[in-house]
Amino acid sequence: MEAKQEQIDSYDVVSDGIVSNIKILRVSNKFTMVYHADVPVIDAGTRAILSEIRTQLIREESSKIQRLSESTGPALKIEFLDLVTVKLKNLMPGLSDRVYITLSATLLHEMFGLGVLEILDMDANLEEIVVNDSKTNVMVYHRKYGWLETNIRIETENRIESYAEQIARKVGRQITTLSPLLDAQLINGDRVNATLFPVSFHGNTLDIRKFRAEPWTIVDFLRTKTLSPALVAFVWQAIQYELSMIVTGGTASGKTSLLNVFMPFIPPNQRIITIEDTNELVLPNFLHWVPLVTRQPNSEGKGQVTMLDLLINSLRMRPDRIVVGEIRKKDDAETLFEALMTGHSVYATLHAETAQQVVKRLLSEPINLPDIEISALDLIITAFRQRKSGKRRVLELAEVTEHYVAGKMELKTNNLFEWKPRTDQIERTINVSQKIENKLELYSGLTHEEVKADLDEKELVLNWLAAHNVNSVNKIGQVASTYYTKKEELMKIVSSNGDPEQVEMV
Repeated sequence: MEAKQEQIDSYDVVSDGIVSNIKILRVSNKFTMVYHADVPVIDAGTRAILSEIRTQLIREESSKIQRLSESTGPALKIEFLDLVTVKLKNLMPGLSDRVYITLSATLLHEMFGLGVLEILDMDANLEEIVVNDSKTNVMVYHRKYGWLETNIRIETENRIESYAEQIARKVGRQITTLSPLLDAQLINGDRVNATLFPVSFHGNTLDIRKFRAEPWTIVDFLRTKTLSPALVAFVWQAIQYELSMIVTGGTASGKTSLLNVFMPFIPPNQRIITIEDTNELVLPNFLHWVPLVTRQPNSEGKGQVTMLDLLINSLRMRPDRIVVGEIRKKDDAETLFEALMTGHSVYATLHAETAQQVVKRLLSEPINLPDIEISALDLIITAFRQRKSGKRRVLELAEVTEHYVAGKMELKTNNLFEWKPRTDQIERTINVSQKIENKLELYSGLTHEEVKADLDEKELVLNWLAAHNVNSVNKIGQVASTYYTKKEELMKIVSSNGDPEQVEMV
């Protein structure tokens, strides 16, 4: 019996001139929906001509081919496409411009890219592209529809291995049967993981986690209800007065994105050092920001720069704020919390499902930090992705508090905000914190009433930004910086519901 199909969605994706129509289908004999991409179908005769052109280019343009194999920059791409088009017109005259563009781009993708996967990589709706082996279809994770099975299959294990080797060359690495694992970041920000058989027993794998061209902003998260204005105002206030915070959550819960959307609230007169394994954080371009990235050893085992190396070095750079992509090891945690104890404001992510688990992880092996250091941490915010719906929410915002039982200090977490799944609302659970408000009064000199008025004021600004759909990192950073430097003028614009572009003139 023939499977029934229902089209759920349709849109076009353009990759180097190739226009591909994407259809999201519900198919009666499939457990997941199908991502169907129209890809160029090229007959054997035309493929033979493309192969001949490939041979000619390698012979005649060896230096250009070498440069393209190392980095496919836009200018080099255009030059290559023009060269191929000229040769195609000589060998196959009379075709339409659209066909010449499609054939030229196909050769570009096959020689220097990931073949048909290049089309998927240009789909801004996709978060992840996964090749599990040559026997099964490529899978993708769609922002709206979750995991989907595509109509695309990489035909051989050798081709998957070739794609992995090509990626490795572009980042100065190798992947071989002796070194069968690759974790790399491409120039466009995409993160790629590859494994080779027999480490991956069913076949060679390729996993591309796509980098979002326009980074998420606080307004994006307010619009999708990932955050609430009251919670954001609370975190903004904590950041303004130099309290420290860890963002936690499970895999793919959005920890780094959540950390990133709060960074524009750092005052503009402070020096920020960010430390990551892959360059994911994006801050306003006018902030005093130094991004540092770790480096893997080369094929000879030399040249490695670890998170710990960068953390230790950052302390010599007179930072006001230190932001760490992820705490993984005992040494990283020890150095970060030593920085916290010596007066630096620190922000980081850590894998854990709840705030209480963060404390337990920091206290337990292998990290095993002393209680006194963990007690210096102010806030823990938990990112959460509901697997059934794909929704991302802040599960809780908690403070780390000290309790004394029989004269012995115990660390606990006190939830200030919680997500209520039945109503899909993030609610304030207590009006007065046990720790944060005392710290704020100490650091800022504000009374309880003034702290509350400050939060209301910040929430007003956030609602104004959301109402005007201001979702540029630089613009949000500009508004936050103006709040610190010319608050009265900014609040006049906000109170009158003025155009955010007026902030430039303040």
